[in-house]
Amino acid sequence: MQRYLFDFINNLKLRWKMVVLVLPLVIIPIFLVGGIIGYISTKQAYLGITQTSKDDLQHMASFTVDLLNSHYQQFQVYKQDKEKSFHDELQTVTELAYNVVKSQQNLQKTGRMDLKTAQREARNALLKVNVGKTGYIYAMDSRGELKVHVAQEGANVFDSRDESGRYFIREMIEKAKRSKPGEILYIVYPWKNAALGDKSLRKKMVAYRYLKEWDWIIAAGGYLEETYEDVAFERRSFEALKEKIKSKKVGKTGYIYAMDTSGNFMIHPTGEGKNFLNATDSNGQHFIKEMCERKNGWIRYPWKNKGDEVPRMKIVRYEYFEPWNWIVAVGSYEEEFYQEANAIKGRILESMVVLTILVSVLAVFMVLLASRVMTEPISRMIEVIRRVKMGRLDETMPVDSEDELGELATAFNRMTKIIKHNKELEANLAQQGKMASLGVLSSGVAHEINNPLGVILGYAAYIEKKLTPEDPNYKFIHEIKRESKRCKKIVQDLLSYARTPQPVLEETNVNDLLEQIVDFAANHTDMHHVTVQKSFDLSLPRVMVDGDQLRQVAINLILNAGAAMQRGGELVVSTAAVEDEWVCLRFRDNGAGISPEHIEKIFEPFFTTKVKGTGLGLAITKQIVEQHHGKIEITSEMGVGTTVEVKLPINRDEYC
Repeated sequence: MQRYLFDFINNLKLRWKMVVLVLPLVIIPIFLVGGIIGYISTKQAYLGITQTSKDDLQHMASFTVDLLNSHYQQFQVYKQDKEKSFHDELQTVTELAYNVVKSQQNLQKTGRMDLKTAQREARNALLKVNVGKTGYIYAMDSRGELKVHVAQEGANVFDSRDESGRYFIREMIEKAKRSKPGEILYIVYPWKNAALGDKSLRKKMVAYRYLKEWDWIIAAGGYLEETYEDVAFERRSFEALKEKIKSKKVGKTGYIYAMDTSGNFMIHPTGEGKNFLNATDSNGQHFIKEMCERKNGWIRYPWKNKGDEVPRMKIVRYEYFEPWNWIVAVGSYEEEFYQEANAIKGRILESMVVLTILVSVLAVFMVLLASRVMTEPISRMIEVIRRVKMGRLDETMPVDSEDELGELATAFNRMTKIIKHNKELEANLAQQGKMASLGVLSSGVAHEINNPLGVILGYAAYIEKKLTPEDPNYKFIHEIKRESKRCKKIVQDLLSYARTPQPVLEETNVNDLLEQIVDFAANHTDMHHVTVQKSFDLSLPRVMVDGDQLRQVAINLILNAGAAMQRGGELVVSTAAVEDEWVCLRFRDNGAGISPEHIEKIFEPFFTTKVKGTGLGLAITKQIVEQHHGKIEITSEMGVGTTVEVKLPINRDEYC
């Protein structure tokens, strides 16, 4: 049904499409007026009540966080003072223990006591000292072996980790070995001692000092909470705070509760001490997990308490209390806040719901239909036009309708074909005209310039023989000869580019040909500072090429590589078979490289980056390669080097 409907509309003319699609959009708003009025009325009723209710929840959540923060700050200052006192006490005990061991070490050092006896006496003295209720002094060597300990003496604790996974013994040993003489070090780590009946983690502080002579680390440690003189008072104060929070009511049945980010309820009227991380609402959503992940915000979820026949929507405001990693939540049922607004909403909905639903469904259907029918063809056309604008003249517009858009697409496709054909003709004519003009120019230049150049070279050579190298004019005559020869070379390159002969093909071993060329080029004056390496594929098949022209290609590329390595470098000339279709000649150097803006113009005639270059060498090279139905590619990176690949077809019959 939908397919036939779209086909019918697609085949209509554009004006009829506009009538069919736009007319309902004009009529539908008339029916929407009633719904808009009802919506505005309901919104206004909800606005005041909703804002007031949310403000109440926000205020209560912030007030609860402030209560917890006041309790936390009150006892935090007290704990910090006690921790400082305990820090000083551990320092004193560690100094005392160190001095006891040091005195025994001195007796052993002076010979009044042997090492074993001295260490035994030190051990007995250290074991008699207690730190707090459960703290003690112990000693270990740098390998982690306990030399003095109340319970594990002789054990190796080098790989021991605290409850957070940290290798605290290794850390103590490393810091002790790097410590300065007389320096006392400290470490605090979480620890749960099962032997003492610990059910939760407690912070343990240890002060230690290193006795290098015996390789002993002497440490004194104890639990920080044992220094708090009024822990019971803090707990009573916290219990009173919890009762105060739990006694607060939100609306008729709402309440305040708190949990940690793992879903453990720390304060709750009925669920305190339980974990509800995986609790779900009536829709199966993990609302507690969402609150733990977001930590701050609002959440609405359906909830069904015991005695409720159906779930009721609950709204909760929750805030994060960072010091304890708690989430404080204040929630209540929405119906308790929105009772009056719901009554208004019900009366409005009774008269508007049916009409609003029908009109809304119709409007959505028509808008979607209009969007699909009118925008998809135009979007496809715009995309094709953009690609054609970028020069991709092979792109065509799909013609899938008979309306004005289909006619436009057909006309556009015809236009792109004509443009493509005209561009190809223009390019061919321009190239033919360019080459014809260049041939005429080259012939005239060769005739008019070569004869005077010959005379200049002759007289320059004659004068050069008459002068000695010490003569001041000798270098000027030498310059005249060199620049005249350069002029002849430019004219010759111009003739070669304009009248490159068709290749005379012979079956050739490319490896042998390159072997001769590399040996010849390596002796060139421009290559004396370059090391040439050869890497030939011995299984390379013989190919049909013009040996003289290929020799010209290779020499051009080798000398170009040498010019790019003025301070020396390495050129690797290699061959390989590629995809059983091509013979690849690769010339890779580690010279200066070619900049990205130059590499696109490198094969253009007369473009050169050399001070005295003609810009025809690579143009002639490309022309020769293309006459062999081959390909030439250049990749380069500034400061790294350049690689030139020449690919020649193995089977030329495919190109004939």
